[in-house]
Amino acid sequence: MMVGGRAYLDHAATSPMPEAVLEVYTDALRTVGNPASTHGHGQRASQLLEAARDSIARMVGCDHAELILTAGGTESINLALKGLYWSRRRSGSGPVVLIAEGEHHATMETAEWLRDVQGAELVGVPIDENGLLTPGALEAAIAAAGADRVAVISFLWANNEVGTLQPVRELCAVAAAHGVPAHVDAVSALGQVPIDFAASGASALSLSAHKVGGPVGVGAVILGRRVTVEPLLHGGSQQRSRSGTQDVAGAVAFAAALEMLLDEEGRPRRNGLAHLGRLRDRLISGVREVDPTAVLRGASVGPGRLPGNAHFTFPGCQGDSLVFLLDGAGVSVSVGSACQAGVAELSHVLLAMGVAPDDAAGALRFTLGQESTESEVDALLAALPAALRSARAAGLS
Repeated sequence: MMVGGRAYLDHAATSPMPEAVLEVYTDALRTVGNPASTHGHGQRASQLLEAARDSIARMVGCDHAELILTAGGTESINLALKGLYWSRRRSGSGPVVLIAEGEHHATMETAEWLRDVQGAELVGVPIDENGLLTPGALEAAIAAAGADRVAVISFLWANNEVGTLQPVRELCAVAAAHGVPAHVDAVSALGQVPIDFAASGASALSLSAHKVGGPVGVGAVILGRRVTVEPLLHGGSQQRSRSGTQDVAGAVAFAAALEMLLDEEGRPRRNGLAHLGRLRDRLISGVREVDPTAVLRGASVGPGRLPGNAHFTFPGCQGDSLVFLLDGAGVSVSVGSACQAGVAELSHVLLAMGVAPDDAAGALRFTLGQESTESEVDALLAALPAALRSARAAGLS
């Protein structure tokens, strides 16, 4: 779907809300009543809220009571990591926080805050050249730290930059064997691969609505029934481990967005996956035709990679220059690296994968959604040659 007459290939940043979801959302916004109120209006709001919670929970493989609605993926990650750390420390655990390298900044900065303010010992677990966290690497990190000293482990279900899928069940099994809770950031994976919390073995799992066509500012954290966390927010206890009036319309829209993408078993709909895969493969082959020197980063195309992700590095280019040049040609893409305080940084993910800094500078991430079209890929491939020529003329300086 061309957005505003432009090609939009940055669904990993946020995915446009489909019209059907927008209609459900705006209708739900008209609901009168606080779902915590006991009168008729409040009970009607509560019914809508809990029906949405049931729907989301069913599609991600958890119980109704395990799903805690939040204000987005970042809050979910903060609640899981800080809450687990505080709870574990209270129960006598050691101070080590194990974080896979190349994680999203929401996880990295939460862990760094625990280190800098709460006295945690932050230990990075290495990933390989494809962005994969292996069970062996996690086992070695736990052994080196001492299992009784590890408070919590966190890793991505799917890398938000290069699209590599992690062996979640195996990693969670390693953590469980040592009695350590594992938090999984599934924000980038939701809607593209099946998410089954119960089968994963995770203690906590974070989700976000706007990556799947839901509203910005809506998310969820799943906490296993036997998992105890200290809350971030106090003042009402509307949900287990989270206070605050709940967003009825946001929950309804989140559920509606997931229902468009997933079947009753929580699996991505086959026609949507086939569409994503075809477009992604066409994009990859087209980019390689335009620039045979471009390097696809992350896991090989197949079951180990998100179907909507294509991440390249272009030798001799600055990724930021390519984003600017493609933007001028009506194509929205991303470098996939952080830009904090207006200063662009090299991708910490690529650096953790062992990519040389000069190569990492030329990173460009293309991400698709189920409403992406052939015409958007055509627009990219038409604009890319001129963008590459101009970027290489400018060089890396």
